[in-house]
Amino acid sequence: MKYLLFFILFLLLSCTDKKNKLILEESRVDSLDFYLKKYHSADTSNKLKIKYLEKSFQVLKKLDNSSKNRDTLFKVSYEFYSNQEWNNFEEVSNYLIGSAKEAKDTLNIANVYRFKANYFKRTEVYDSAFYYYVKSEKLYLKLGDNINYANILFNKGIVQYKVNDFLGAELSLSKAYYMLKNTKEYENKEYEKLYGILNQLGLACIELKEYDRAINYLEEALLVIRKNNLRTRENEEAVCLSNIGYAFFSQSKYSDAIKFYKDALKNTSIKIENPILYSNIIDNLAYCNMNINVYDKIPALFYESLRIRDSLKIIDLSILSNVHLSEYYYKKEDVVAAKKYFKQSMALAIKSKNAVDLMVSLKQGSLVDKLNASKYTEEYIRISDSLQIAERNSKDRFARIQLETDELRQENFNLEEKNRNILNYFFGTVVFIGVLFFVRNQRSRARLLALKQAQQQANEEIYRLIISHQNQLELGKDLEKKRLSKELHDGVLGRLFGLRLSLDGLNSFDDEQAKKERLEYLNELQLIEQDLREISHELNRETSLLINNFVAIINSLIEQQAKVNNANIKVIISEKIDWDKISNIIKINLYRILQEALQNINKHAGAKNVLVHFRKDTEENLLFNIEDDGKGFDTNIKKNKGIGTKNMVSRVHQCNGSIDIKSEIGKGSKIIIIFPLENSNFKV
Repeated sequence: MKYLLFFILFLLLSCTDKKNKLILEESRVDSLDFYLKKYHSADTSNKLKIKYLEKSFQVLKKLDNSSKNRDTLFKVSYEFYSNQEWNNFEEVSNYLIGSAKEAKDTLNIANVYRFKANYFKRTEVYDSAFYYYVKSEKLYLKLGDNINYANILFNKGIVQYKVNDFLGAELSLSKAYYMLKNTKEYENKEYEKLYGILNQLGLACIELKEYDRAINYLEEALLVIRKNNLRTRENEEAVCLSNIGYAFFSQSKYSDAIKFYKDALKNTSIKIENPILYSNIIDNLAYCNMNINVYDKIPALFYESLRIRDSLKIIDLSILSNVHLSEYYYKKEDVVAAKKYFKQSMALAIKSKNAVDLMVSLKQGSLVDKLNASKYTEEYIRISDSLQIAERNSKDRFARIQLETDELRQENFNLEEKNRNILNYFFGTVVFIGVLFFVRNQRSRARLLALKQAQQQANEEIYRLIISHQNQLELGKDLEKKRLSKELHDGVLGRLFGLRLSLDGLNSFDDEQAKKERLEYLNELQLIEQDLREISHELNRETSLLINNFVAIINSLIEQQAKVNNANIKVIISEKIDWDKISNIIKINLYRILQEALQNINKHAGAKNVLVHFRKDTEENLLFNIEDDGKGFDTNIKKNKGIGTKNMVSRVHQCNGSIDIKSEIGKGSKIIIIFPLENSNFKV
């Protein structure tokens, strides 16, 4: 009975608790509905609207994680996004991602990632935008949502285009184009998206210098506009015509470009509806006319474009207008006016703190300001190198992001966000040091490349020399064979034939005269034996010469040096060295080192005697010594400053050898080189 009372009491309390929770939940839902209605009310001020959205979010955090509440959360985040309330948008988005992941709500996760990517794209944080586009791309693909998938690819392509990853942009946009084109469900607004993709594809191909493909894409975009009667304040047709003109402009086909610019200007409304587009068209039109020496309405068009851009405070375009005016006056040989507009562009570029704008001005300055041309050119190169590094880093980051979309990457990204402000303080210093290091590294690479090219040419020269010597030896061998063949046939064989006939004739006689003649014929056979021995020795010498053709090359080099060198050069080459088993790369480097050393001795040493010694040590290594009795030198200075010495060291190290240079002032010098032969049985 006691336990039954406890059980009944427990049921009553549980029911009461559930009832209270239900009442509280209903109260919160009512509050949420009230706040959202107030937000959408036309009578509510913008400031109060944001307050009601914030209160709606606070209520939603207390409600359960149902599909309906997550959808409402997404709507609240979208409203914050539309009102550019970025802090609130970030907070709601992160909360919604957590809730959606908990419920495995893929669609809402994809939607939040898409809006976060759009947010970073609008705020020009392109690496973060790319990261979230990649994450949402994978989710829409998984859901089979082709429309949103194509939309993500389109926006991802725009981000890639913005950071000059034009090839990546083309790949993303091409994929978006074929995905959208093969989706039957899209409505009129998706035709606008199709036009946008084709237009952006055209721009990417222009940057890739694939002009024919660019024009094809832009003409297809123009067809989509006209076929579907796309007419908005964006002036799609004028934009498309202008971009086709730009494709011809980029190829310096100015007459073709002018045609499309004039077609774009037939839409008289763009001057009011889209003044930026209008200023771009007339500026490019004037520039094309200038380049084909048609000066009608120039520089009036340049001035009008500059006025529009200045009024809209679009600094980068104003800089371009000033540069074009400077080019115009420079072409008209009005240097004063050319400098004036260059200086205006330079002042705006410095104010904008944009490296690309500054480069445009510096390039023009190097043309019109001859006095400071070198300074402008040097600064232009410095900034260009810095931008290349930044661009390469951006592409590398995008490649990593494309592959790394797991949760670990998300955590790393959040950490980067927290440290971003700290890193900004050091950014200037890092960029400066990076540029200095890059310039120095590039110069070192250039010098190293030049040395490698020179060495390669030298190696080819020595290889040709070895082949030439081999050909000469083969020719000598053939001539010697012919001579020995003739000698054997005409001399030895003829004499043997005569002796045989004579001896046959004496077989029937046994008197003293016959015995005397036989003795003479035996002496003649001894002489023939001696001749054959001489011929055999000559053949052995020929074989030795063929095997040791490298020795012949060394001797040839010594003979050449002896003609120009005052010193007595002595060469000792050990017969134990099998040159045929030594790689050609070692032979080539031996030849060049000997050549360099003899030239240095002739130029600087003032030696009377030089000893060149090739031999093998007990460990079967090749030892190469060059010794002279000249005036010697300070080895520390020579090692640090002598290009010839550095080349010798480089050649020795190339063959895994070691080199020791010993010298003292007044006591001559000695170079000791050791090449290991155990791994040298290869040919180049």
